Formats: sequence, C-alpha cells, structure tokens
Amino acid sequence: MLTEVMATRYVTPLREGGSLPGIVEADDLGTYVMKFTGAGQGRKTLVAEVICGQLGRRLGLRVPELVQIQLDPVIGLSEPDQEVQELLKASGGLNLGMDFLPGSIGFDPLAYEVDAREAGRVVWFDALINNVDRSWRNPNMLVWHGELWLIDHGATMIWHHNWPGARASAAKPYDASDHALAPFGPDVEAAAAELAPLVTEELLTEAAADVPDEWLVDEPGFDSTDALRRAYVETLLARADGIHERITLDEPSRPRPSQAPGWLTDHLTPWPHPTKQKDENR
Repeated sequence: MLTEVMATRYVTPLREGGSLPGIVEADDLGTYVMKFTGAGQGRKTLVAEVICGQLGRRLGLRVPELVQIQLDPVIGLSEPDQEVQELLKASGGLNLGMDFLPGSIGFDPLAYEVDAREAGRVVWFDALINNVDRSWRNPNMLVWHGELWLIDHGATMIWHHNWPGARASAAKPYDASDHALAPFGPDVEAAAAELAPLVTEELLTEAAADVPDEWLVDEPGFDSTDALRRAYVETLLARADGIHERITLDEPSRPRPSQAPGWLTDHLTPWPHPTKQKDENR
C-alpha cells in the first residue's frame, strides 16, 4: 500500500501537463508533484500511474516514489488562478503524489546519451504497458543526478477504457518508431530476457494492490474492486508473453532539433563526465 500523507501547502501549478498537476508540500516534510482526482482525465489516469509506476519500480526502473495525498479543498481558497482553484475544490480527498526531483532536467535525446541496454529496458517496459506518451514529442523522462527517470504513466494501458475489448487490444503490437529512446538502438531482446521472467502474477498483483479502492469502485462489468484488479493482472500477464516480438522500430515520423541550449548540452552528458576524464588523463 502506498504511504499516505496530508497536503499542507499548494506551491505552484505545472502547466506542462494536460491535467494541470501541481507541486505541493506535505506533512511528512516532503515535496510532491500532485495528480488530482478532479482533473479532466479522471481517476483511471491515477490508476494507470500507480500500477505502471509501481510495476516499473519493481522491475528496477527509476520511477519517483508514489504516495497517496489527502487534500483539504480549503487549500485552494487563497489560490489566485481560477482554474487551479476550481481543480483543488474538485479534488478534495485522496489524490496521487509523485516525489518531486529538485533540479531535474527534461530529457533531450540529442543532449543525453543512453546505452542500448537501458534504452531496451525502457522500450520493453513501455511496450508492456502500451505507453503512447514517451515519444520525442513528449519524452516524459527526467535526468536527475546524471540518471534517467521515468515519469507520467497516465496515458498507458489504454485497454482499461474499454474492458470488453481489453484482451484484443492488449495483444496488439507496439510501434516504438517515435519512442524517445529509439535513436539509441534499444536492445529489446536483452530486456525481454531480463525483465519478462520477473513479470509474474505475484508481482502484478502487488502493483495492482497499491491502487486505492475508491479509484476502482463502480467500474461497469465488475462486481468488486478485487475483480477489477484481477483484470489488470491478467491483461498485463498475457501481454508480457512475447511482447518483444511485437515491437516495431522503423524510421521516426520526422526528426526534431534539440531543444537544449548549448550551455546545457555538456551538463546533460551522463557520468563519468567526458571532460573530467580528459582532465584526469592529462
């Protein structure tokens, strides 16, 4: 079960995301990126964040820690932005928080090198959860302390928006041609050999168990939250079998110039830093 904290202060909105997440402080003295139940995408976005985020962490990928955040709508009374105030008022109760990584930088594939092994692990994971939102247009990755971190998994498992067709949807291939890590020659075969055996019924059950019951209730076609959790487990378990054979890596739709300023490019290079290696070799 996710740790539960209480929001004590709303700091600022993050307008890069369509759901208008915000940075909040909590009673555990932590700072979190908060995803709101009152956002337009609905609670299934939060369900996807939890299941996929917790699954990724269990597979050894870097995903910021997730927590449940209780929100008192009174926090929004002093917020000058009407849109944010309405969102806070609509999100009283339980929401989702992701550990805020201070000083992190948005991933740029033309400024940060990723080895084929790590690229393969991320691409394989995204194929498993059918992540349609990790392209060069919107990588949803951060570089923090020289390492790659995965964020924003709300646009995954699209089959849970239409459960009657879930099995058929989950069996479809995954086009990784526009994936942000496609240029790095992802070794999906090695990733499958390493990660697929870890995706067991037990592991998936643990990830699904972290979703709060109140985000799962009243789902059409299911008579209990346990039955719905079981559907997530069964669908992901079936998809894990041979998904690497259904990943396509063709030419991207079009190239994109780097968005990183020149002064940042050298800073984003992973450790060991090449300029420091040159200095040490002199």
